[in-house]
Amino acid sequence: QVHLVESGGGLVQPGGSLRLSCAASGFASSYYVMRWYRQVPEKERELVASITRPGGSTNYADSVKGRFTISRDNAKDTVYLQMNSLKPDDTAVYYCNIFLRIGSDYWGQGTQVTVVS
Repeated sequence: QVHLVESGGGLVQPGGSLRLSCAASGFASSYYVMRWYRQVPEKERELVASITRPGGSTNYADSVKGRFTISRDNAKDTVYLQMNSLKPDDTAVYYCNIFLRIGSDYWGQGTQVTVVS
């Protein structure tokens, strides 16, 4: 059973920083993509960033480029999202996702990020 545990959300002022973590367990593959999505009420879930294993290729939404950095710790099967220069528009529930193969992707429970003065 694949399991994703997210942590690191919270309340921060504009311009501040947070680091989200997502620890994955319950699978044996060394080939996967881990992604961070975010969602606000009444809007579709938005892809924020992704990173591959192996290779470590990264991709970012235009809205977060230059401010957010996705990284991974292979030994821990953990992915991080360093979020700097946060804006009120970054307020959302952030979800971790792991894609193992077609028909096999899993989600975390979500962590709330609130950016407010």
